[in-house]
Amino acid sequence: METSLSALAESVASGELPPSEVVADALERVDRTEPDIRAWVRVDRTRALDAARRLDSTVQKGPLHGIPFGVKDIIDVRGLPTECGSPLRRGRVAADDAHLVARLRELGAIPLGKTVTTEFAYFAPGPTRNPRRLSHTPGGSSSGSAAAVAAGVVPLALGSQTAGSLTRPASYCGVAGLVAPVGGPLVTTGFAGLSHTLDAPGILTRTVADVRLAYLALTGPDRLADPVRDLERPRLAVWSGIELVDISDDMQTAVRHTVGAAVADGAELVDFDWPAVTPRLAEAHGTVMAYEASRALASEGRHPAQLSAPLDDLLTQGRSITDRDYQDALAVAAWARSAILTLLTDVDAIIGPAAPGAAPEGLSATGSPILSRPWQLLGLPALTVPGRFDGQGMPLGIQLIGHPERLDRLFALGHTIEQAAHGRH
Repeated sequence: METSLSALAESVASGELPPSEVVADALERVDRTEPDIRAWVRVDRTRALDAARRLDSTVQKGPLHGIPFGVKDIIDVRGLPTECGSPLRRGRVAADDAHLVARLRELGAIPLGKTVTTEFAYFAPGPTRNPRRLSHTPGGSSSGSAAAVAAGVVPLALGSQTAGSLTRPASYCGVAGLVAPVGGPLVTTGFAGLSHTLDAPGILTRTVADVRLAYLALTGPDRLADPVRDLERPRLAVWSGIELVDISDDMQTAVRHTVGAAVADGAELVDFDWPAVTPRLAEAHGTVMAYEASRALASEGRHPAQLSAPLDDLLTQGRSITDRDYQDALAVAAWARSAILTLLTDVDAIIGPAAPGAAPEGLSATGSPILSRPWQLLGLPALTVPGRFDGQGMPLGIQLIGHPERLDRLFALGHTIEQAAHGRH
């Protein structure tokens, strides 16, 4: 069965496919892939099928009628535990849906279950493997959601990002991902937070067009303008990321080819001097995240024996950060956000690598989130565009950073870049 969100939604809306058949097919895919991928914490089979059968006879259909979706296990689904990848939350059943889950139900979508997250959406990995190559990490912390979409189990999954928790797994697994702007129309009510300043909800799908469809369904079609109109001559700021981390040759080549294709299609490049600033932003991001996490997880921090070493270290670091240092980091963010929004009123997107390279081999670590930290500090929307690969056939995501009030341009540009990567214009 076709796993594109757009194609499935159209087939269900036309009556060609009943929701019960779509959900049954998703459950069959779980059975076939889960022994290798391990993307799911819990699959809610009975309730998903019951909900789908009820929708079979529904006359009025929402835009995502009958679409099964995955939910990262820091996000509440009514009647299911939200365990956050930690024994400290084991068995804590959610009384209500998170806002985005409730909204997706209103649109006709069906939660299939909870997907694996790293411990409290930080670094300690769960059991999930990369569908593209099982010996490689899927990234973190939205690893289960990205893997479930990449494996074709569901066409849509919810994730989140505090550092690089969605952009990185989208890049590593070869799917499209949107990190929604902080403070935008997609909210984190019902999420187990790590940092209230930095936490952002996210969407994972197979393609940029599917991300756009999900975003429009969740927020209303009046949120975006015509996606084609703004592409007559897009203006791009090219960012290499090399001031923050070593970027693989393959990733540098992927960015270069992507930019070249955009220029060939009429894009205009503008000067971008922010590499002198991004290390300071990454440092400020680390300060804000540690300070706020140590307070958000104050109760859990009193049980270090039940925490991973990386999370215990983060909370210990956060407790040592002074209020003055925290306020200074927020001041850096405020100054830089004002400056970058001025730039992004004249530039359609900042384009660069979504990760330092392809997914590293091994499952004991999730890769570096450093290329997302500066932009996450500023609360900007980030779109990961799939379609490029390294010499071994592993995915390489391209990151587009845009203005929070101009997501139409971000989606339009991302779609064009994705089509070019696949040789379609």
